[in-house]
Amino acid sequence: MERTTNFSRIISGAMTWGSWGKKLSKKGMIELMHHSIACGLTTFDHADIYGSYSTEADFGQAFGKSGIKREDIQLITKCGIQMTRGRNNRINHYQYDKEYIIWSAEESLKKLKTDYLDFFLMHRPSPLMEAEEMAEAAQQLLQSGKIKQFGVSNFTASQVAMLETAIPVEGNQVEFSLTHHNPMYDGTFDDCIANKRMAMAWSPLGTLFREDDEQVERIKEVMGPLMDKYDADESQLLLAWILKHPAKVHPVIGTTNKKRMELAAKASKIELELQDWFALFVASQGHDVP
Repeated sequence: MERTTNFSRIISGAMTWGSWGKKLSKKGMIELMHHSIACGLTTFDHADIYGSYSTEADFGQAFGKSGIKREDIQLITKCGIQMTRGRNNRINHYQYDKEYIIWSAEESLKKLKTDYLDFFLMHRPSPLMEAEEMAEAAQQLLQSGKIKQFGVSNFTASQVAMLETAIPVEGNQVEFSLTHHNPMYDGTFDDCIANKRMAMAWSPLGTLFREDDEQVERIKEVMGPLMDKYDADESQLLLAWILKHPAKVHPVIGTTNKKRMELAAKASKIELELQDWFALFVASQGHDVP
């Protein structure tokens, strides 16, 4: 049975909306929210740490003035990373005690100006995390209606299994792209499929626009004729490649460019042929499939 979800197929990532990126004004954020929704990207991905703990509040201020109905969007956020930037910490670390998790969720609710979070993720696994402790926090937040779903980010399949001895885990957001495809082979996506967890991919465009190495050269060479065949640009082909995976992965795109948002939304309509998917995969790997 296929997992049903109210989250948009492509998710709009807010990490660079604030001080860590474009430093959008309140007006700019409102415009981008409306444009994102008009494109069909109704889900917005946050983390408490974005903008050194400032971007959620910036987004919330804009959302409060946007006129957008809360039920028309979905909000994802994450907690667990304690940074020295933006907080009085001596060292970057992870924190997952019950009180801290609940406090973090409530802080995000206040900053985002909402009564509930659609998905609340534990941002990165800690060597010291305790399943029962985390479960108590999650259960309290779920029962109070402050969060609708509880999940993780950057967890291995075994770490999810450990946590799930105490609480159901409904999603995992990991790094995944044509140039970083470990989740297909390390059990992450097998686990999502087998246990009907929502899979999400951060950095879905990989290194194609950041690096100029042999891998990128190989991929671009294969992409040339495919861009003509599918009437698509490189970023759309990268997203279409992800979307074909049976884990039904939701790419989290980080762009604040309106045109790129439109193109990303259209990528969900591209159905890559099987051999074209493998042509891109082989180009990324640099060798034929075994």
